[in-house]
Amino acid sequence: MSKTAIVTDSTADLTEEICSKYNISVVPLSVIFEENVYLDDGIALPKEEFYRKLKDAKKLPTTAQPSPADFKKAYTELLTKYDSVVSIHISKKMSGTIDSAELARKEIGGDIEIIDSEMTTIALGLVVMKAAELAVSGAAKEDILKTVYDLKLKVNTLFIPLTLEYLQKGGRIGKAKGLIASLLEIKPILTLHNGEVSQFKTTRRWNQAKNELLDSVQNMVKEKGRLIIAVADADLKEEGDELRDRIVEKFNPKLVNRFQIGCIVGTHLGPGIAIAFYEE
Repeated sequence: MSKTAIVTDSTADLTEEICSKYNISVVPLSVIFEENVYLDDGIALPKEEFYRKLKDAKKLPTTAQPSPADFKKAYTELLTKYDSVVSIHISKKMSGTIDSAELARKEIGGDIEIIDSEMTTIALGLVVMKAAELAVSGAAKEDILKTVYDLKLKVNTLFIPLTLEYLQKGGRIGKAKGLIASLLEIKPILTLHNGEVSQFKTTRRWNQAKNELLDSVQNMVKEKGRLIIAVADADLKEEGDELRDRIVEKFNPKLVNRFQIGCIVGTHLGPGIAIAFYEE
């Protein structure tokens, strides 16, 4: 049995299959439509139903971080089976999730390391997956932590929203605020920088944005055969599948994972596609 447990939150958008395979514990956030609160666990509000509700909603839903009690419960249970916990989460600039985790650690004590990934969705997911692979293989906690901190510097994230409306209303647009004045005129490529959404490139058409995204990956990657990449969509399955197929054809990467962006990130992003990648 591994000596270290890996914990993340639901914004990592990992599949149930991956979490089961690598023994990843997920503490879910919540999404709130008016007075109805749903855990982002894939059960209370399946992703397909969430996006249907999002389209019909007159008012943008809100999201809520897990409580310290949620983390306390998860950590307490894990520390009966493991020597230590490595808990990797959504950027502190985007959510108070880490604050809740730190309050729980302070209350219960124990060998718990909490890491601000400075990322979210599949970029966070890639880091968590690598940490979990090492944990399952029996790697020491110190080696897992070193890999996580190294990987934080290597993972790149690019995403294309169909509109900036959701990012604007949700207050998650960060350094891309300058784009708001041109909401109806551009198709931006965005990234994550220092834990915030930031402008990467600006294009005028959706197809141009997708082409620019692939060209950007090519310029950023040195050895295609070492490329680890995740592709995700927010209510744009066909577009996500097409992007994955184009990536496989263009780069022949070492590994491609296909995900769907969940309720929390979907609330703020709206429909769109995203990739995260690094060279192993």
